[in-house]
Amino acid sequence: MEEREVTTRNSTVEEWTQALAESTGSPGGGAGTGVMLAVAASLASMVAGYTEPGADQQQTVDKLRDRARTLRSEALQLADEDSTASRAFGAAFRLEPGEERDNAIREASVDAAHASAVLGARAVQAIDDLAWLAEHGNKALIADVVVAFGALRAAVAGARTNVSFDLGTLRSTGATLEQIREQQPELWASVERLTGALERIDALTEQIDSRAAPTDSI
Repeated sequence: MEEREVTTRNSTVEEWTQALAESTGSPGGGAGTGVMLAVAASLASMVAGYTEPGADQQQTVDKLRDRARTLRSEALQLADEDSTASRAFGAAFRLEPGEERDNAIREASVDAAHASAVLGARAVQAIDDLAWLAEHGNKALIADVVVAFGALRAAVAGARTNVSFDLGTLRSTGATLEQIREQQPELWASVERLTGALERIDALTEQIDSRAAPTDSI
């Protein structure tokens, strides 16, 4: 009987995290990044659902919740796509040294970096919605907003690191970092954008942390 594939969509949390715990690399850190983004999106949707806005803000809340629900689904799909990219990445490194291996590593590295960059870009788009909830959302759920920011930060940090690492892997084919930057300018720039996003998340979290964790003020 063929073993059922473990994915974020058809597996329990127990099954998926057990697969993550195995030394297979698929799912790996990139897929974990997608799941963290899904957690952030889910919490944003929940907080939006508990928020009772003024009449002039109802449409804003409705659209925010719709975006969060869509992002949750997309993030899980991106997590599974990263698992597929990870398998190709590992397979490339198992080839015998030579031109075929170098070409496979080059293709797999760029594909993996692209997958992480797409995930990171989606995570960055969620920052504004969480910032809005931090200011206008249900005040009783500010701790959930901070947790969402934490999950979102993990997603952005994971995407940033994975894009950078995958680009760096191209050095194994003989390229220098300077050459990689010239050959992959958009992916290279995405690392810088994600670094800036981390700084923004940290600043936003710092602004509301005293409301979410008041015991630290004593």
